[in-house]
Amino acid sequence: MKATDITAHPVPNKALYKVTEAMTMLSLSRSVIYEEIRSGRLRSVTRGRSRLIPANAIAEYVQLLEREAGNEVVA
Repeated sequence: MKATDITAHPVPNKALYKVTEAMTMLSLSRSVIYEEIRSGRLRSVTRGRSRLIPANAIAEYVQLLEREAGNEVVA
């Protein structure tokens, strides 16, 4: 097991997360994360060449998903 394997080690609470960390936290693929960023549903910031996702943006995204799930009509 590699030290860089984030699935083996829980991600500590911090202010900014790498895309790979957000992928693990949200159980989404890289392409879905970037699509949600492009659509404006998931906020991110850049620092140099790195794209980072603020912790509060992840929480807001989860709340958005919960609100959308609450609006679904079960047929």
